[in-house]
Amino acid sequence: MAFCQRCGVALVDGSAFCASCGTPVKVFAPAQAVPANVAPPMPQVYARGAAYAGFWLRVVAYLIDGLVLGVVAWLVIWIMILAAGASVLGGGASPAAVGLSVSILFIGICMLVPLEWLYFALLESSSWQATLGKKALSLYVTDLNGQPIGFGRATGRFFGKILSGMILYIGFMMAGFTEKKQALHDMLASTLVMRR
Repeated sequence: MAFCQRCGVALVDGSAFCASCGTPVKVFAPAQAVPANVAPPMPQVYARGAAYAGFWLRVVAYLIDGLVLGVVAWLVIWIMILAAGASVLGGGASPAAVGLSVSILFIGICMLVPLEWLYFALLESSSWQATLGKKALSLYVTDLNGQPIGFGRATGRFFGKILSGMILYIGFMMAGFTEKKQALHDMLASTLVMRR
């Protein structure tokens, strides 16, 4: 059994972080047989080289992701505008043609939220464990034990961002002040954003 070098709590086999204090760990010393009257020695735990990603790194990563999603949104909206324009030109300026055009634009705009959700959830639950912005800055998302997260947890983390933003973005700013650099949506989803 291995113990956290910082807080002394027993570590779960295979975890990269202490579940109690979040200290990164890399190598676990094997358990050694010791006589019953002698306390087992504290194993040596080596730092993994990973650290929590701070607020400003996360802001830059989010801006990169926003740029990527903005380009995709721009393309989707222009395709919908062209489709709406074609329906107006094809059907004249009748109320039905205008209604169809507005419907096409509305559908295009409504497609953007699922697109953003899938972008974040699929990439953060992939083998990359990061969106393009996080990958560019060598950041990645883990659970509290340093393990990759699944699609469900990545989805919860994404929708938790809505709550983080609804309270005047204070939920996002929490990443600059909490011990493990967790934003509100990280706390809700039990995730960490780490840097290599």
